[in-house]
Amino acid sequence: MSALDHVLVLTDDLERSRAFYSDLLGLDVLDRPPFPFAGYWLGSDGSPFLHLADRAEYGAALAALGLERPSGPVDHVAIRGRGLDELAARLDAAGVDAVPNEVPGGFRQLYVTDPNGLRIEVNVPLTARD
Repeated sequence: MSALDHVLVLTDDLERSRAFYSDLLGLDVLDRPPFPFAGYWLGSDGSPFLHLADRAEYGAALAALGLERPSGPVDHVAIRGRGLDELAARLDAAGVDAVPNEVPGGFRQLYVTDPNGLRIEVNVPLTARD
């Protein structure tokens, strides 16, 4: 394995979650197969890496497959980003708390919490145009 393919976030408010990730974090809403549950695929440059699914509908789809819905906490999901200052301003204007951090010689970071309580770490390499 060489890279994170995607993360699935279960939500009780699909549109609020979509708005958080697309309007605030700047991810694109991408094409998604016709699954038997509501959801979105989000990402950038045509590559979906964040999947959103309606919690109840996804649970029913899993039950139909004989699977249980996963449980347990996720500490954070890391996303490579760009334009950290603009992102911080958008989040602040929306009243979303963001915690900045810098990894010496590596990344500038923002930690935010999505509408479902999932911590998101946005990383921008120090060498990238910000």
